[in-house]
Amino acid sequence: MEKEVNNMNSPQSILIIYTGGTIGMMKNPETGILDPFNFNQIEDQVPELKKLGHKISAIQFDPPLDSSNISSDVWVQLAVIIKDNFDFYHGFVILHGTDTMAFTASALSFMLEGLSKPVILTGSQLPISDLRTDGKDNLITSIEIAAAEKGGLPIVPEVCVYFENSLFRGNRTTKNSAENFNAFKSFNYPALAQTGIHIKYNFQAIHYPDKDEKLKIHTRLNKNIAILKIFPGMRENYVDAIINIDNLRGLIIETFGNGNAPNYDWFVSRIEKVIQKGVIVLNVTQCNSGHVEMGKYSTSKDLKRAGVLSGFDITVEAAIAKLMYLLGGEYSYSEIVAHMNLSLRGEISLADIH
Repeated sequence: MEKEVNNMNSPQSILIIYTGGTIGMMKNPETGILDPFNFNQIEDQVPELKKLGHKISAIQFDPPLDSSNISSDVWVQLAVIIKDNFDFYHGFVILHGTDTMAFTASALSFMLEGLSKPVILTGSQLPISDLRTDGKDNLITSIEIAAAEKGGLPIVPEVCVYFENSLFRGNRTTKNSAENFNAFKSFNYPALAQTGIHIKYNFQAIHYPDKDEKLKIHTRLNKNIAILKIFPGMRENYVDAIINIDNLRGLIIETFGNGNAPNYDWFVSRIEKVIQKGVIVLNVTQCNSGHVEMGKYSTSKDLKRAGVLSGFDITVEAAIAKLMYLLGGEYSYSEIVAHMNLSLRGEISLADIH
């Protein structure tokens, strides 16, 4: 990992962390192949940054990672980098491939407890060297948001995703398009900001930490989880293959509509047995918008009776991150159940659902 850190006390110093992804690519004029450029010379590649007036430093993963290769180990690296540099920078911008950006944003939201500075993830659909790139605007605006203050305090002290004129809470975000520049959506929570001629912040939607909170990072993540996607005609051996994974600790069931699943005896009994083994089972809807409402229909009543937990309006990405975080902590089964029913980082909208 290549690293350049300037220990600046300036309130407008920004640290860019480049993990990889399309945004950091430039076409080699000789081979035509896209290669990553050196982000320590970011202002040479994007001269517009000089006009912002901020002190910008960069840390570059070496080698850069395609977002498909992002793992929980990378999340730990990012959390440690932010912790180690937290006192020296006003905000952080993480450049990341789009495919798993929502997963990383969700994970960091749980791993960075007591966060009081902006951590903005962004990327692009086209390389920054492309004439039509969306990367320059995404990068410049992310830096502006990371540096933005009101009353001497950061305006958005959250883990966020910025993409194509919208700033979203990271753990509410899902990649929605592989083609369009507005690749991300937050279906169940409003944008934290919209950008046009001006950046318009939605202050009521932004979470502000208590003044006495100090940053604490959580790096113990339990990866012994699985996802069971429900579909018509699924067979018993398909379910068995997933629920019998060695050392399974958490299971996310992607259900229909408001949390409905087949109430076949064989299916419900298998889920009951999994829960009896101490596995946390979470019900998350396959729908992009809306929430799980267990017991509304008979096809979810049996799951509720068996002990399946409601995911409310959580995204799959945030559900994975939340389970890894809680299962990695020193919590009992009952404590994990209690925490799953709470909004720990603004990942679910309990007030709107109950």
